[in-house]
Amino acid sequence: MTHQEKAVMFLRQGYHCSQAVFGAFAEDFGLDQSAAFKISAYFGSGMRWGGSCGCMTGALLVLGMAMGFYDTQDRDLEEYGNRKTSEFIRRFTEQMHGEIECRGVEKDTLGPQGTGREEDLQRCHRAVSAVVDILEDMMAQFQAERACRCENLDTHSIIRRANELRQFQYKVNTLLCTSSKQVAFIQFDIRQFKIINDLYGEKFGDQILDFVVCRLEGLCRKEQLFANLRSDVFMVVMEFGEREEITAFIQRLDEQVRLFQNVQLQMSYGVYIVQDRYMEQRQMEDRAAMARKAAKQNVLTNIAFYKEQFKESLYNRKFIEENMDKALAERQIKMYLQPKYSIKQNRIVGAEALVRWLHPSRGMIYPDQFIPIVEENGLIQKIDYYIWEEACQFLSRCKAAGITTCPVSVNMSRNHLRDSSCIQVLTEMIERNGITKQMLELEITETAGGQIRKKAMQLKKEGFTLLMDDFGSGYSSLNILLETPFDVIKLDKKFMENIVSSQKGLLILEQVVSMANKLEMGLLAEGVETKEQVDLLRGIGCDQVQGYYYAAPMPQDEFYHILIKQYGATA
Repeated sequence: MTHQEKAVMFLRQGYHCSQAVFGAFAEDFGLDQSAAFKISAYFGSGMRWGGSCGCMTGALLVLGMAMGFYDTQDRDLEEYGNRKTSEFIRRFTEQMHGEIECRGVEKDTLGPQGTGREEDLQRCHRAVSAVVDILEDMMAQFQAERACRCENLDTHSIIRRANELRQFQYKVNTLLCTSSKQVAFIQFDIRQFKIINDLYGEKFGDQILDFVVCRLEGLCRKEQLFANLRSDVFMVVMEFGEREEITAFIQRLDEQVRLFQNVQLQMSYGVYIVQDRYMEQRQMEDRAAMARKAAKQNVLTNIAFYKEQFKESLYNRKFIEENMDKALAERQIKMYLQPKYSIKQNRIVGAEALVRWLHPSRGMIYPDQFIPIVEENGLIQKIDYYIWEEACQFLSRCKAAGITTCPVSVNMSRNHLRDSSCIQVLTEMIERNGITKQMLELEITETAGGQIRKKAMQLKKEGFTLLMDDFGSGYSSLNILLETPFDVIKLDKKFMENIVSSQKGLLILEQVVSMANKLEMGLLAEGVETKEQVDLLRGIGCDQVQGYYYAAPMPQDEFYHILIKQYGATA
């Protein structure tokens, strides 16, 4: 039977249009009809009276299964999926002349529905027919794109990866359903892979990834499935009898991938042993990811098994991912300002804009709890734009009070170094708020990698003041200083932790101060918390400081009133 014939048959049997559409394509994905009906029912948001047409729900499930749109951390794949989703909605809306809302049809979403009104059922038949035609056409286009990927796309293309991940997901699901043994998810990554990319180049990094894939192909048996999830993150799913089999497999893998062209590679392995086979596969992957991140923090071993206490971290991650857009829309995200002081003048000479999340029920959520997560899923750019706008508005407020010599620095995340539009966005914000570029300074962390140089040159050409944040925390500080036009070095707070207890740390700091003076660069020490640190900095000629000894980050209104008092301005 064709997809059209199946869909019409299900409608005549009384199933909802969402079930009819998804059920028509179920065999394409190896699903039986019962499972397909349940899936489309549980996810069928359009099945509610007055909501979007259930055909759209069924169709988007089909597209997601066919093209692999399930990895929310793969930005390229997500963008591709968004384009295909928009294309389908546009085409369906045109076919239905804008009528894309469900009518009041009586329905039982887990089984055949009642008869309902005849006019509504006729509309369902027309909508289902249109949807199936559009889906078949889009899936044919997708197959054509995939067929020519060798000519038009490289080996890491969006289309190829989407297909490989979909096949991996399907095989894992089959293994979970059929294996009589225990099943383990092993997720691993390459430690400091971004630094390797920076030092040796992205082409070399790609060669490493191909090398790991090649080793996995040679090592894994039929029952040991693997995939490159994204960048340097890999997943192996294997069945086993005894737990020792897992560690033995990891040890064999580790021996085969630890050296590539004289470059030592270190891996972090996280293991989740499946307890509930009906759990969503993504949740299993997340648990393995939690264990992998725990392994990265362990200096004694590079292998960690998932523990139940990791679940809280998993729930927190889900909470952050699901609530961040709402937090931005409802202005739960707050800009805090931490003053920068001159030791000689004992007065404020600037401030750094920091982000805080004031949730209505959870209270204050600090950056270390959510920034790593939003950096992974791409939401960091929205947060940065939000804080940039808040900083510009604050500076405009200061300018209106006659305060123009207290610049505010904002952080520029690694994502913006690949964002061609960020300079235009910054410029428009500055012009809209009537301030100068000198009033808004940009902080870029030195660990952002080789992408710093090109973007920094562009920003400097546009007239921005650039600060190198966390100087001394990475591996290429001096090289970046030679090649990048930074105006100010911000010493990592680890320097402050060491100078009092270590004579060697003090000597290094003295040389950094001397170097900054000879390069005619500004110098600011972060993490200053004691009078002893202040006295040492004063003695070696480092004047600008930031830290709890002087002031903690504070709400912008509080900082504004301190400025008004210091400058004798009128609020």
